[in-house]
Formats: sequence, C-alpha cells, structure tokens
Amino acid sequence: MNTKRKQTNGFFNTHSVFSLEEAVRYLAPAGEKSRAIERLKYHLAAGRLKSLGRELYAVVPPGSTADNVNPDPFLVAAASRPNGVFAYHSALELLGAAHSSWNTHTLFVDSRRRPVVLKGTSIKFLVHPKPIIDNNVQNLGTRKLERQGKWLLTTGPERTLVEGFRNPQYIGGLEELVISASGFPVLDLELLFKILHTYAVHKLFASVGWFLENYQKTFHVSDQYLNDLEKHRPRSSQYLLRNQRSGTLLHRWNLVLPDELKIIGGANDS
Repeated sequence: MNTKRKQTNGFFNTHSVFSLEEAVRYLAPAGEKSRAIERLKYHLAAGRLKSLGRELYAVVPPGSTADNVNPDPFLVAAASRPNGVFAYHSALELLGAAHSSWNTHTLFVDSRRRPVVLKGTSIKFLVHPKPIIDNNVQNLGTRKLERQGKWLLTTGPERTLVEGFRNPQYIGGLEELVISASGFPVLDLELLFKILHTYAVHKLFASVGWFLENYQKTFHVSDQYLNDLEKHRPRSSQYLLRNQRSGTLLHRWNLVLPDELKIIGGANDS
C-alpha cells in the first residue's frame, strides 16, 4: 500500500464525517488543496464517500452504499462548525434529557450559514445571542460531551433552561422544555443566576422562577433563591409566549402562563 493510500485510509477510519477544510489539513498538509480535492473526487466516484453538500462528506462503510448512509447529524454539524455550541433541543439530546425526538438540530456559531438538510432532519446554525457576544462569554454555561469519539460543545442544563424559555420554538415547545428540564439530575443555581444576569431580561427571571418554584424540592431551591429571582420579575404582567392571548396569571411572577403548562407545572396561582 503506497503512502498516500495509507494516509487516506487512516483519515477515513478516524473521520466518519468531515469537511473539506479537515481533509486538506490532513491529506495535504503543504496546502495543496487541489490535490486533496482530486483525491476526494476519486473516492466519491468509487462510492467510498458521500457528499453532504457545502464541502461536507461522509465515509461509506464497507459493504454499504452512499444511498444507505445516514450520518449522525451531530457529527455533521460539528464538522461544519467545529467551534459551534449545540443548543436548544440538541442540547437536551446530548445531555440525555430530551423527552421526545426532534427533527431539527441547532447550534450557536460565530457567523450564520444556510441550514444543512439531511435525510429526516435539518441542521440550523444560529449566531450567538447578542448579550452573549457583547459580554464575550460564548462558552458561558457550556460543557464538553463525547459522541462517537468526537468531543462536542453544548449548553449545559442551566443555559439550556434559559435558552429554552428565550426561544421555545427551537426546543420543541414549552411543554417539551419543562418536562425535559425537570429530569435534569442537578442544576448549578449560582451559574443559573449568572446566566440570567447576563441576559438581564425580566421575563426570563420570572420564567425560571416559576419553573424552580414548581420543582423546588427536585433541585433543592431555597426560598431565599426564589425571592431573589422574584425581585427581577417584570413590573407588569407579561405573556410567557410572544403570540399568546390567554392563560393563567401567576401573580408572584407577573407571568401569564399558557394553559397547557398549568397542568404540567401544577401552578394554581390565579
């Protein structure tokens, strides 16, 4: 086996999904991008690789065909944006807390790009939220988790809870958020408070306060902690959802809760 073939096989064995940039870095360290591209074209024609579009590739396992390859969306997203931070429902999945499956994978990135569409799912790339960028804390409340030998960066339980209340449409809805988050084994309440102060949005303090009030024993939340959250509630009542038109007013939090969450949370403040 010649050196180039051995090098290529070694790369394919350790990179089931990869980007053109990765391939050039490993297969053409001298920067000969055109040669790396020609080598990839050869293996595409031979059926050993599958193009995922946008300079992304998946290795076709021996005995399989490109049509049958359905790569892990998390690995595809990580190959596309190695420094991205998985968020929303993707974070719930990586944390092992998702209540149900979801056909959209989401991660925060430095610059937006068009979604990548795979069989049965899509990957959305969202720019880091403005308060996170302004405070230069892109890694706030994140953690690294291993998936198929690849280390992925994701929002942890605390940040995922806050992000879910910020944009419930990306997490599968409020019901999915509340049921999933109630299954977190633990919450770092000091970190959670720091994340809330970074966003400095009164409705988020109220939303998280309502959640923790209902799961106070689960997460060992003190009355003082809830009182501290209450101090940051909105001055006047606000709907939890942007387009919400009815619901139950939680006086303590000045928050109008959708009817479907009243049953989940057991809230009876009206």
